[in-house]
Amino acid sequence: MNKTDHIVQERFEAEEQFHDEWADSADIDSIDVILMNESITAPEMRQITQSLGELGGKSLLDVGCGLGEASVYFAVKGANVTASDISGGMLKATEKLAKRYAVTLKTHKSTAENLNFQAGEQFDIVYVGNLFHHVDIEPTIENIKNVMHEKSTLVSWDPVHYNPIINIYRSMAMDVRTEDEHPFKRKDVALFKKHFEKVDVQFYWLTTLLIFILMAVVQFRNPNKVRYWKKVVEEGDKWAWLYKPLAAFDTFILKLFPFLGWLCWNVVIKAENPKK
Repeated sequence: MNKTDHIVQERFEAEEQFHDEWADSADIDSIDVILMNESITAPEMRQITQSLGELGGKSLLDVGCGLGEASVYFAVKGANVTASDISGGMLKATEKLAKRYAVTLKTHKSTAENLNFQAGEQFDIVYVGNLFHHVDIEPTIENIKNVMHEKSTLVSWDPVHYNPIINIYRSMAMDVRTEDEHPFKRKDVALFKKHFEKVDVQFYWLTTLLIFILMAVVQFRNPNKVRYWKKVVEEGDKWAWLYKPLAAFDTFILKLFPFLGWLCWNVVIKAENPKK
């Protein structure tokens, strides 16, 4: 094993350990998959679900499934789901969550850079939630294209690099993040346009980021003990009074000044027609 391969292997092992520990500490019985995907404060998933339309009977691969909130949700919606993850602990959590919701799905242990499916295995939809910023993006895209046919759709969402307030939070919340994270830059989004004929890009969370500031400076929530991005979804009803008007303003201002999207928290990408 050369030095580069050794570094990559160390990264894989660190990611697996981190997510195994996360899975061990999670209360699977408390997860509400409908809330986590339909909450007013989950605009990324609401946009993705709306854009995909009817899921019944479609084959769907969830790359980096985590605790399985999206995998199980898509299964509830009727998709034939395969959940993949680098963490065996996360896959066990996903299986437990699926059992709770009385749905069936397949699990598949692999890295995102090497999905390791049998030759010819393809999916109608590939969902990649909050994962690309953990991996080597272009090899992962190329690997995902191998399990897509010409009419398949790739949907993903990830954090964006440029907002200074978010970067302060990232520098503080080191216990709930891995060291290799790299939020999206312009060049990363450009990779999708390089590999797909049709790419739609939507940004979310600009002035709505005020909620996170209130969590920190008013509620004094420790960012190393509370995953803000999960908690804000779980508490969507509590924050709706503030989120709704700010989200409406975000929609308005981003239409007027689309370049401000790069100061948002997250970007949603829908990519179709993979280039050969």
